[in-house]
Amino acid sequence: MSKILFVLTGADHWTLADGTKHPTGFWAEEAVAPYAAFTAASHEIVVATPRGVVPTVDKGSLAPEFNGGQEGADRIAAALDSFTQLKSPIRLEDVRLDEYDAVFYPGGHGPMEDLAVDATSGKLLVDALDSGKPVAVVCHGPAALLAATHADGTNAFAGYKVAAFTDAEETQGGLADRAKWLLESRLVEAGVDVQVGEPWVPKVVVDRNVVTGQNPASSAPLAAEVLKKLA
Repeated sequence: MSKILFVLTGADHWTLADGTKHPTGFWAEEAVAPYAAFTAASHEIVVATPRGVVPTVDKGSLAPEFNGGQEGADRIAAALDSFTQLKSPIRLEDVRLDEYDAVFYPGGHGPMEDLAVDATSGKLLVDALDSGKPVAVVCHGPAALLAATHADGTNAFAGYKVAAFTDAEETQGGLADRAKWLLESRLVEAGVDVQVGEPWVPKVVVDRNVVTGQNPASSAPLAAEVLKKLA
């Protein structure tokens, strides 16, 4: 049995270019699909957030239109309710990497607000990358990679092939023209080799110990790749 750290956003909004606070948080599927896969394989899950705040679920991620209908929405809501560790996260600032076998960051727009500039999270990612332990990140979760910098300012993930929520998906989702910055573009600027797949289609990229997924639909396939690394 392995112990997997889930690092979730503590933000409940994303500040847009005009100062508007867009309600958000983490995306339900991106947390519960890997949680289901990991717990089915008897792995232990610990949730951490900045300052230990209880993470907010993006209400949109519970809507029928994002879950294949009402039945799917009911299923995701029930799965979220059973993910009891979400209700009592530890402080990200208190995490000791040596206690965990893998690190996982789900998305939602929340990480664009806090984890993208969180130095504690950034150091954890640098240390996890250097440790060789699986580092898994999905959708908007790769915003956290932007804070993973070396002392000279270079990004620790520069040169790594990753998947992340694309500019095309942000555009199709209706928020690109209101955003301060776009994830794919910012990662490329940091030297990360973003592998762009078709919008909304599952895409998982594995490069050394880094496993990344492009969008919510990539969450379950990403978890399967992490399980291979933990086997």
